Amino acid sequence: MKALRLRTIRQKLLAVVVLTTLMALIIALGATIVYNLRADYHNFSSDMVTEAELLGRMTAPALSFDDKQLAQQNLQLLHIRPFIKAAAIYDAQGNVFAQYRTDDESIRIPTTAQPDSVGIEGDRLILFKPIVHDGSKIGTIYLHANYAWLQLAAGYTGLALVAMVVAIVLALLSSLPLQKSVTGPILAIADVAHDVVVKRDYARRAVKTSDDEVGLLADSFNDMLSEIERRTLELENSSHEIAREATERANAQKEILRLNAQLELRVQERTSQLEAANRELIDAKAAAEQANQAKSAFLSSMSHELRTPLNSILGFAQLCASETLPVTPEQRKEFIDNIVKAGKHLLTLINEVLDLAKVESGTVTLSSETVNINELLEECEQFIAAAAQARSIKLHFKQDMTLHVYADRTRVKQILLNLLSNAVKYNNDAGDVTVRCTREGRGVVRIAVQDNGHGLNEEMQRQLFQPFNRLGQENSAQEGTGIGLVVCKRLAEMMGGTIGLSSSLGQGSTFWVDLPHAHPPADPHPQEAFARRFGEAVQDDLPATLLYVEDNPANMKLIQKLVSFRHGWTLLCATDAETGIKLAGARQPDAILMDINLPGMSGNEALTALQSDARTARIPVIALTASAMHEEVSKGKERGFFHYLTKPVQIEEFYNVVSSALLYAREGRVKETS
Repeated sequence: MKALRLRTIRQKLLAVVVLTTLMALIIALGATIVYNLRADYHNFSSDMVTEAELLGRMTAPALSFDDKQLAQQNLQLLHIRPFIKAAAIYDAQGNVFAQYRTDDESIRIPTTAQPDSVGIEGDRLILFKPIVHDGSKIGTIYLHANYAWLQLAAGYTGLALVAMVVAIVLALLSSLPLQKSVTGPILAIADVAHDVVVKRDYARRAVKTSDDEVGLLADSFNDMLSEIERRTLELENSSHEIAREATERANAQKEILRLNAQLELRVQERTSQLEAANRELIDAKAAAEQANQAKSAFLSSMSHELRTPLNSILGFAQLCASETLPVTPEQRKEFIDNIVKAGKHLLTLINEVLDLAKVESGTVTLSSETVNINELLEECEQFIAAAAQARSIKLHFKQDMTLHVYADRTRVKQILLNLLSNAVKYNNDAGDVTVRCTREGRGVVRIAVQDNGHGLNEEMQRQLFQPFNRLGQENSAQEGTGIGLVVCKRLAEMMGGTIGLSSSLGQGSTFWVDLPHAHPPADPHPQEAFARRFGEAVQDDLPATLLYVEDNPANMKLIQKLVSFRHGWTLLCATDAETGIKLAGARQPDAILMDINLPGMSGNEALTALQSDARTARIPVIALTASAMHEEVSKGKERGFFHYLTKPVQIEEFYNVVSSALLYAREGRVKETS
């Protein structure tokens, strides 16, 4: 196993192909050999039984008339069957009546008859068979024949070995092109990640070879490299600036020394200034070194975190692609589920890194509004309920139904989902998670999430809000990056709030976030209220017509497949916004799916055109785009999109959102009719 770990992925895949093929062949050929030996034995023993019965019928008259000469003549006929080495006929009392034997002196004919039986002794078959005449046993016949089963087994084994060699060679030859097509794109991404870590070449980019999940992974990976490259350039510029300032200070120091020769009275003053400047220079140098160390630690952590899900994706993809492994449909589904899970984890990691980069660079924009905490917690409970139920963890939500905060709704939901997810993930099985929402002083609302897990000591609490610090949980079965709480803390502070915790070992932890209090707003926009009300709408199969505006053929094909699985749904397709607007006016679909980045007119401009047309103004439009930044999602909802779905598409969420849009459209038509 140690030698196998040192091999490349391609060598490991070849080893798996050879081993599995060899094991399957050993089992199959072994079973074939055993089956053939059993069949040969059955045929030979049946032949001998037939021979004995025929000989018995021929000898029955001789026994009846006590004619030993006739019986002996019948036995002599066996010389035409050379493999029968001996035979005997016994009378009704079991005594030898007549016997036959070849020149083999080692054969001993039994002196008395034995019960009816067929068996093997060494390489010979021994048979006793009764002679029956008119329903009565009048004697017994004995046959002794050669049965070379060892030679048969050796022959079958030789053929099996030849077949095994041929099959292994064919399996190796057929697996070579399959490896390249399945593992090539992922190995290319892994090579780029390795070069970035080893050579610090942040200009490298992964080549996108397809539009599937691997292509999405390449795009996200390249976006992350772009962000790292930008931050690296900023650090380098900062280092150059520090070096320039150091040079200027050195020149100033020389000038001061020259002036000190003329101005003895100012020696002490200038000396103090130089000492202060040197201290600043040392501090700046230390800060630059610390920044470089932080950059190296960041890259090292990112390399580890990226390789972990990549390993799972690559391994299970090879298993799914193999045509030689005995993979059942249930196992293949399990492998695909693991690939999807690892891909989602990798996408979450990339999103968290990009969030952290935007927060630290100050490019995050917030869209503050009055947020109903009760509605927000209900949505969070739906998201976290399945994970809690899987570990028998009970959720208790104790909130004031009237409390509101003034903050960015999407960012508050992001913070609460992170706290709830951690409370479930690091809790004890069959534990409890309690959520309380209360007024804390004047103008502050506190949302606290309490668990009864293992808790944190003081040292862990001091390290908690450091990026990539998982508090010793790096090797645990729980997935995580150590970024989520850092992003939550920065977001809470940007919204004028704070985040903190109280914890004791063995008693659990309580994480809380304080946000500015707000008074309840007027009734929200009816479309937005309906979308929240039916956010988890029950799927239905009532007849409906959908319009999808998308310029990417692969994305169009995916949505066509999803719609085809729903009875009664029909999909109209348009590859640009202008065609989509014309189809919407002519066909009046029940709902519209709209990509944002379209050739020519964008999806946002198309939405404005649809809203300005009386024929299409009330048709709900759902954004379906790869632009997944929180600011873009918030702006999209403000423009009037019924809902904002981001790629990659989550199938259950897609069906729920489309169903809620159809219900909204039908309810609007009912109101207009009434």
